[in-house]
Amino acid sequence: MKVSQLVIGLAAVLALGQTAQAAQCGNSGGGFDAWKASYAQEVSGKFTPRAINALMSTSYAQATINADRGQHSFHLSLPAFCQKRGCATIAARGKKLKHQYANLFAQIESTYGVPAGPLLAIWGMETGFGAVSGHQNVLSAVATLAYDCRRTEYFTDQLNAALTLVDRGVFAAGTTGSMHGEVGMTQFMPKTVLQYGAGGSLETAAGALSSTANYLKGHGWTRGAGYGPGEPNFAAIAEWNAASVYQEAIAKVGAEIDAAP
Repeated sequence: MKVSQLVIGLAAVLALGQTAQAAQCGNSGGGFDAWKASYAQEVSGKFTPRAINALMSTSYAQATINADRGQHSFHLSLPAFCQKRGCATIAARGKKLKHQYANLFAQIESTYGVPAGPLLAIWGMETGFGAVSGHQNVLSAVATLAYDCRRTEYFTDQLNAALTLVDRGVFAAGTTGSMHGEVGMTQFMPKTVLQYGAGGSLETAAGALSSTANYLKGHGWTRGAGYGPGEPNFAAIAEWNAASVYQEAIAKVGAEIDAAP
């Protein structure tokens, strides 16, 4: 984008913001454009014109709202959840990948203290080992959820992180990911990318798995301790996802993978 286009875009933001009220949440797409203009004016001094223009290019993501309201599998029992999400398949594929990436996992465990099992369980559960990482526009997803009244504060933080990543050249206006704005093979939210990205692309096994291990270590992972329910490192897995059935599935699948020769 040319400098002149950036200047014009920023001027449009300021002009729109003069007529918009303070950014207010909403439960439908009707107020999104006014919210977007107001919020862009509010943060225009914190980000470059490139990031502000990226924000202004977003659109209301109804598919993201539908996905946010439809997370019913997290209410299933562990057996039902595992049947639905393919825990046995993930464990079987994970055992093979543990050998394929043996050198990488040895390096990761040496650096972060996290073994292969839970990392492979997360990788498989999140994206089918990179097969499905999503096609939703990341900025539109997080902007929509920042505007939505359900979890405004949380997703406003994610939106600001995404705009920071645009400024740093990590994200662009067209960056795609999953429905809530997650990116990469293990589905990092924008703020998590900023805090725990360990170098390398999150679209590669090395970058995603190293960053995931860094996240777990940053949330209290203790080298050599167990990670099943009631064990010291289960709390770190619980920080990865708030759904208890998901936590139990990661621990179960990870243990099966780690136990394999």
